[in-house]
This record gives sequence, structure tokens and C-alpha cells, in this order.
Amino acid sequence: MSIKPKADIFPVLALLVAATFWGVVWYPLRWLEIQGINGVWSTFILFATALMVGLPWLWRGRQDIFKHPLLLMSIALANGWCNTSFILAVLDGTVVRVMLLFYLSPVWAVLLGRLLLGERLPPLGFITLALALCGSMIILWDPALGMPWPSEQADWLAISSGMTFALSNVLVRKAKGVRVTVKTVITWVGVTSLTGVMLLAGDMTPPPWDPAVLSVAVALGIFGMALITVLLVYGVTQMPVHRSSTILLFEVLAGAVSAALLAGEHLGVAEWAGGTLILLAAWVAGRQSRA
Repeated sequence: MSIKPKADIFPVLALLVAATFWGVVWYPLRWLEIQGINGVWSTFILFATALMVGLPWLWRGRQDIFKHPLLLMSIALANGWCNTSFILAVLDGTVVRVMLLFYLSPVWAVLLGRLLLGERLPPLGFITLALALCGSMIILWDPALGMPWPSEQADWLAISSGMTFALSNVLVRKAKGVRVTVKTVITWVGVTSLTGVMLLAGDMTPPPWDPAVLSVAVALGIFGMALITVLLVYGVTQMPVHRSSTILLFEVLAGAVSAALLAGEHLGVAEWAGGTLILLAAWVAGRQSRA
């Protein structure tokens, strides 16, 4: 009986490390941008590096790909835009504002679960929707327009990132017969493919290949994207969803503290008030999954 509490601490620590990483990842990404590697290029390098690490897993699970090609392609595309838009948003916008708008994902998850999986909306689902929508209206309220509306590109990117994150979660639940490792690596395939297409369609001028800067990007891909994803998958598979989803809210705290200390970014009263409601909605969504 005395061993279990010690064993339980490892999944918690894994999720805290993952949440902290996503809360502070904006800083090395902005540093790479200052060094000449823009958001699309850095995203491509990071996830292509992670993909190289995960190729053996993808090869071992190739039978799952042949069985569910369209479903896994949809997961790849959803995750591709989710990760790419989130990175571009934290590069251009206010870090915590972006994270709070991203955490509108419980709203989209409830709606998509109803539309795509036929899940009934439980009583707590209405509370989740009401809290998150009220929070988003407070944050996005534009006095000039007299209505809530995204005021900058980063807002649109953050909201769309939360939408595709929710879509990805719904699709992952639908892909019950697919190995977790395949669903993980297919995410990196999606991000690498999407950013590759964006580079082909846009300005493909490569960044200055400074060996030191490139080594930082590669290290961030291996020890950031790849390792952190493994820790995240380990953590969420070792505990109930209501616990893991609550722990992952630590990301916002990590983002708020790091943005204040390293970038001098501070939220206004509206962001704090709306953000509190959104995070409360995310917490209620976690309790809902427990029920």
C-alpha cells in the first residue's frame, strides 16, 4: 500500500513537465525567430525532427494505417493545423491570451462529440458551454464594435487551434483500434506535411543555417516535441481524464509567469475575468469526464 502513492507521482510529474513545456515553448520559438528562423520554418524543423525519432513506431504500426487510412489522415490534418496555428499565434500574439482562447476547446469538443459521435450532452455540458462562451465574450469584447470579435490574427489562430484540437480528440476517440504510438507519430506527420506545403506555396527562402541555431531547433524537436509528447501520452494513460485535464491547466500558469518575467506581458482585467471563466469551464469538462 505504501508503494502506490510513490508510483502515482510519476504520471503527475510527467504531465506537469509537459504542461510547463507548452507554457514556456513560446520563448525558444521567439528566440529562433529573432535568429532568422520564422514560425513556419521552425515548426517544420521541430516536427520533422520529432518525426525522424518516431518513424520506427510508425513502421511497426503500419497495419493500423492500412486499416484506417482516412481516419488517420483526418487526425493528421487536424493536429497539423492545431500545432501550427498555436505556434504562429504565440509568436505573434499575447502568450496568455492565446492560451486562454485555445482553452475554448471544451466548447468545440462538446459540440463535435454531439455531431460526430452522437454523444448526449450531459447537464455539466451546458455549464461548460455557458462558462466558456461567457469567458470568450469578455475577452473578445470590442468596445468599438459593441460585440465580441477577434481583434487580431493571433486570436483567430488561437481559436482555430482550439477547434482543431477538439476535433483531433474526437477523432482519436473514434480510432479506438489504432495504437497510441501510431496516433502520436501521425500527429508529427500532419504538422510536417502541412508546414511543408505552406513553405512550398509561400516563400521557400531557407533561413540562415547557423549550426548553433539549427542545433537548438533540432534539440527542441527531439527533447521538446518528441520527448514531451511521450510524457504526455504516458501521463494521460496512467490516470483518469478528469485528473489529467486539470493538471494540464498548469500550462496557463506557466505561460502567464514566463510571459510576465521574460516578455513583460501582462493581462488586463477583461482577460483575467474571461480567462477565469474559460479555465473553470475546462475544469468542469474534466469533472464531466469523471462522471
